[in-house]
Amino acid sequence: MTAATAPSREGSSMSTTVTAPGRSPVGTSGPRPAARRGRRRPEGFTVASYIVVGLAGLASLVPFWMIVAGSFTDESVLARQGYSLWPTQFSTAAYEGIFSGSAIYNAYFASGYITIVGTICSVLSSVGIAWVIARRSSGISRPLAIFAYIPMLFSGGLVPTYLLVTQVLHLQNTWWAVILPHMITPFLVFVTVAFFQGIPEEILDAARVDGAGELRIFFRIVLPLSKPILAVLALFYAVAYWNEWFNALLYISNPDFYPLQLLLQNLITNVSNASQLPASASGVAPVYQLRLALTIVTIGPILLAYPFAQRYFVKGLTLGASKG
Repeated sequence: MTAATAPSREGSSMSTTVTAPGRSPVGTSGPRPAARRGRRRPEGFTVASYIVVGLAGLASLVPFWMIVAGSFTDESVLARQGYSLWPTQFSTAAYEGIFSGSAIYNAYFASGYITIVGTICSVLSSVGIAWVIARRSSGISRPLAIFAYIPMLFSGGLVPTYLLVTQVLHLQNTWWAVILPHMITPFLVFVTVAFFQGIPEEILDAARVDGAGELRIFFRIVLPLSKPILAVLALFYAVAYWNEWFNALLYISNPDFYPLQLLLQNLITNVSNASQLPASASGVAPVYQLRLALTIVTIGPILLAYPFAQRYFVKGLTLGASKG
């Protein structure tokens, strides 16, 4: 009885695998294969997010474009009609006045020196401190972490810092008075620590087995793997040094050492400083136009620096922020 029914069961089992073109197998309850679909329509949230981000970007670009247009607008039109989206009376008097003297070139050199040297020193210092903290070496990592964390809570104050820079270190009228107070940012140090803690320990152990020392591991293995976080540090420090003007105002009194931001600040706060720049052909310095033109000249280089670091910026910031 059992032998007679076996072929029928086998035949029944084989019959369930018969399929029709474009249909699911007969007698099975599995999902049907996905049919060829057309182009997927964007979701409503995606469309709305694109619209909101586009409007926000446009709202950010409009003021910048008004500054550009105002820098090419004649001074009399600016004084009479104010700012507009398009220069009604085109004029380059402000740019001619800026670049015809030596003040702007001295300020460019000062800002470039402060930014380049300060960024290099700050990145090296922050990376070195972060690596020691991330290694959790006994006797040094915890005190160094506390030492780096304290400035996040409070600072020494303006007066003690001024006395230290001028009376103890004697750095007045030098660019190091602007570089040293901003050399280490605690927040960026701990972001770098989180990034270093995410490096696989097996890679470091393999290098130690091969006989590599700690310095060689750091320079030959860790730093090449840390390009994203190095780009983040360099961009943050470069922007901070480029935009720095308050410390320059405190410690620099020689106009030949003024950075760009201090030159711009003096021009904005005191209209009479415009007389230090060569006057226009009419003999009257275009004060409002000078402010806008000098703003464009000031933010141009640092604005162009971001696209070069964008490749590593988002990756380094997110990786460093998600560890720890």
